Amino acid sequence: MPEGALAGRVALVTGAARGIGAATALALAEVGADIVIADVTAPEAAAEVVAAAEAQGVRVVTLQANIADPAAAAGVVNQAIERLGRLDVVVNNAGITRDNLAVRMSVEEWDLVISVDLSAAFHVSKAALRPMLRQRWGRIINVSSVAGVMGNAGQANYSAAKAGLIGLTKTLCREVGSRGITVNAVAPGFISTSMTAALPEQVLSAAIAAVPLGRAGTPQDVAAAIRFLALPEAGYITGHVLHVDGGMAA
Repeated sequence: MPEGALAGRVALVTGAARGIGAATALALAEVGADIVIADVTAPEAAAEVVAAAEAQGVRVVTLQANIADPAAAAGVVNQAIERLGRLDVVVNNAGITRDNLAVRMSVEEWDLVISVDLSAAFHVSKAALRPMLRQRWGRIINVSSVAGVMGNAGQANYSAAKAGLIGLTKTLCREVGSRGITVNAVAPGFISTSMTAALPEQVLSAAIAAVPLGRAGTPQDVAAAIRFLALPEAGYITGHVLHVDGGMAA
């Protein structure tokens, strides 16, 4: 891992108070990036992440916002630049689930997941691209899912949103590549988080049985892939979907 490879760069990670987002913020701090943690929860919820990132010697800013609101998303980007001077890396990680069979899924369940898991990434990316285009350098990394590649029963809203992120990734890469900006996605599989920890043992066992590597992934597994895509060494990779799924979608 190139020490200090992102020194002087600023990275915005959405949904970074816990799970994959928190691990990503720390992974980017480890290579020298100053970090903006954006989350819908109060800043205090990210206190542990902030302390660990600051221990790496980088600056850390926490912002509370509902980025499904276009104005709030733009505000996060503007505040990041105002407080840290620039913006170089965006990790669109914020996401929720509201699982249900399609025939039972309410309009509210559909709209909420689409707004948080897909539309928010568009709003943040749109705002972030303006400064990135001016500086002719940037990294946008969208956190999709194996569900967006394969589909998953009971997750029509989530799968559609995550598939939409892949389409967004591939389109943006074509629009901004000439300005030195790469746009990629990661597609995690079954990852151990607080959300999966609440699943019944039978469901957990079945999920792990579907993974060729025979184990659940960790937030750190996903964060390492995201960090790689943010590094200068990954500058010729764009429009790519990097699977971090233990072989689930092989």
